[in-house]
Amino acid sequence: MEHNLQHTSALLTRTPAALNALLRDLPEAWTLQNEGENTWSAFDIVGHLIHCERTDWMPRVKLLLQSGETRQFEPFDRGGHALAVRGKSLGQLLDEFAHFRSQNLDELRALNLQPDDLERRGRHPAFGTVTLSALLATWPAHDLTHLHQISRVMAHQYREAVGPWSAYLGVLQCAGHSFA
Repeated sequence: MEHNLQHTSALLTRTPAALNALLRDLPEAWTLQNEGENTWSAFDIVGHLIHCERTDWMPRVKLLLQSGETRQFEPFDRGGHALAVRGKSLGQLLDEFAHFRSQNLDELRALNLQPDDLERRGRHPAFGTVTLSALLATWPAHDLTHLHQISRVMAHQYREAVGPWSAYLGVLQCAGHSFA
């Protein structure tokens, strides 16, 4: 499937509500547990998504449109969410994520991007030359990766409790596909 900006926006608009429906007011046993050392909990993942909204997606879109390949994107700090989550509740993080996502989507719409804009190129620190279209297509795929990760992390909490049914539960068989 080719990248479609309307489809991108449709999914990005729904992620905050999906996270809210899944996570808000759940016991901390679901939201603060992880899969072991050097892994993230659902709480951490929401913090990561906030960090991305603040420092990754729209800053890179703007830099690409302003500077093209002449200025490289800032490297992304995958652990940068630690400061974003400190001292906050999951409810606060969900609200903050919804706020930043809404703000970013308003900014994206205001750019009134045209098909030619989507072919413009920028420079990623690890991948080299990338198009705006590829950057924007990555945004909802990133959301889906972390929704999948949240499901996997939460299911992990019952890996022993489900007994023999674990053989039929793909989410418990998944080895993970994301950093941290």
